[in-house]
Amino acid sequence: MEKLNVVVALTTRENDYQAEQAVAVTEMAARLGATIQIIYADNDAVNQTQQLIKIIQDPAQHPTAILVEPVGTGMPQVAKAAVAAGIGWGIINSDPDYIAELRRGGEVPVFSVSTDQSEVGRIQGKQLSVLVPEGNVLYIEGPFNSTATQQRTKGMHSTKPAAVVLKTLKGDWTERSAHNAAKSWLSLGSSRDLQIRGVICQNDAMAMGARKAVVDLTEKDRERWLSIPFTGCDGVTKTGQDWVRRGLLKATIITAPAAGTALELLAKAVSAGSMPPDHTLIPPKSFPAIAELAKSQKASG
Repeated sequence: MEKLNVVVALTTRENDYQAEQAVAVTEMAARLGATIQIIYADNDAVNQTQQLIKIIQDPAQHPTAILVEPVGTGMPQVAKAAVAAGIGWGIINSDPDYIAELRRGGEVPVFSVSTDQSEVGRIQGKQLSVLVPEGNVLYIEGPFNSTATQQRTKGMHSTKPAAVVLKTLKGDWTERSAHNAAKSWLSLGSSRDLQIRGVICQNDAMAMGARKAVVDLTEKDRERWLSIPFTGCDGVTKTGQDWVRRGLLKATIITAPAAGTALELLAKAVSAGSMPPDHTLIPPKSFPAIAELAKSQKASG
């Protein structure tokens, strides 16, 4: 079999989950004897498109496949250009509707691999039921055009307590973005009247950014804010899980890095001369488990 040569396009270096993606895909490449090139879009959808078009149009590069976690949409035109050039296309943490159409030709692998983002949202809603069954909750989402954002939000709304009212802010998956958004919101007089009872974020980096925004408040306000639960998602061992163990976050959700799984599926398909499954979902899990979270909440309450 020809040695795999794969471009892995990730969103940003400023995110612990993306760092974990890079580690996982690098380790998988070493196991498979594959060559990979990891590039980052700096959270810029236009930049990511330009990076990939340049690679697709350069005959000197011509990778076996591109594995991409899109900053924004599913990049249908870029995907079509890649397949037309004989380059496989694996999309990470997104479920675009063009996959079936591009697979019909069957000449190169086309597939998607994703954490079950809807289940991430459902788990976060269940965590919220345990931690804050009623009242106002600050909810910090990822970028509005991200499939993961949309699915996590929909899942959250399907399981959150009816008596919880979400006050929504936007971030871009980075700690800095949530810090800025929360700091601006906290500066509004109206924010002080809401008696926020929890801060729920769509990833751990943003949860920590929101938590750090509280440091600039007056001592009285700071103590009150730091007494309420902050939660996130991604659950990377050395960051999210560690922050939960240290009490900085109340809970997180472990989402295994999809890039390593995508590379493994690609290698198996190329070796067998077949298509990978059209869509592979990786199940997330609560950390700590919901039952354990409820037990500790009851003990502390």
